[in-house]
Amino acid sequence: MEDSEYESLPTEKVTVHLAAGALAGVMEHCVMYPVDCVKTRMQSLRPHPNAVYKSMHHALTSMVKKEGLFTPLRGINVVALGAGPAHALYFSTYEAAKKFINGNQTVYNPVSHGLAGICATVFHDGAMNPIEVVKQRMQIYGSPYRGVLHCVRTILRDEGFRAFYRSYTTQLSMNIPFQCLHFTVYEYARETLNPSRGYDPKTHVVAGATAGAIASAVTTPLDVAKTLLNTQERGAVAIVGKQEGHAVYVSGMVTAFRSIYRLQGFSGYFQGLRARVLYQMPSCAICWSVYEFFKHFLHFTETEAEYELSAL
Repeated sequence: MEDSEYESLPTEKVTVHLAAGALAGVMEHCVMYPVDCVKTRMQSLRPHPNAVYKSMHHALTSMVKKEGLFTPLRGINVVALGAGPAHALYFSTYEAAKKFINGNQTVYNPVSHGLAGICATVFHDGAMNPIEVVKQRMQIYGSPYRGVLHCVRTILRDEGFRAFYRSYTTQLSMNIPFQCLHFTVYEYARETLNPSRGYDPKTHVVAGATAGAIASAVTTPLDVAKTLLNTQERGAVAIVGKQEGHAVYVSGMVTAFRSIYRLQGFSGYFQGLRARVLYQMPSCAICWSVYEFFKHFLHFTETEAEYELSAL
């Protein structure tokens, strides 16, 4: 396949981007799920004495030894179910918006990539936010939920539907700058490493890892706030709310940031920084390499099928 053919894969074939995006999302989240679980634990503001970790390796081994072999995988089923549709929207929206803003030009344009990333983020987070809430509540130490359905029913009964979107504004506030950086750095690294812009697995892996590392490091404080809003840690919420034993909830990004500073000081904004970067680097590398592979594979599968039909 010529490089120009790969780069000009038509955005009109939305099915290619939907399918490739869904497969990339499921692969990314499922492969990296144990690391994501460790990240959530290390971002805890008021951890239980049995859940104080010195490093990622210590966290993972402690979880397995004290809580069971499959503890780092609690909640993976809901992520596998939700990541497909969310990432299908994510990539198809990005491709469509990028082409609309940038026209038919294939040159690097950070403005078009950044704006397309914002559009993709709005749709992705709308679908993924409830999944994130359930996932992170299953991941925290001493989670009171027997399973995903029990978690969903309990949240609806005790906190109402809005609990699934309590962190949505923070999620958008975090993911908009994250995705703008992510897409811009990815496209720049891809352009630098592979000026011909053809399909090259090594380029997609390196560019994806670089984009993930930079974007995740910059937006860690917002991720800590999102984790607090999603999990509503009892120890942290009770202290912030000054109502031990009552149903007090941290709500809103500003309140979350104040709560973090009150509980941990400035360093609290960077809880789990290393875990987040080490999660996002391979995660973005996997996501982009899988997406680009299936974009390449599915496009030519459809093209061959169309050719065979036209030859009949």
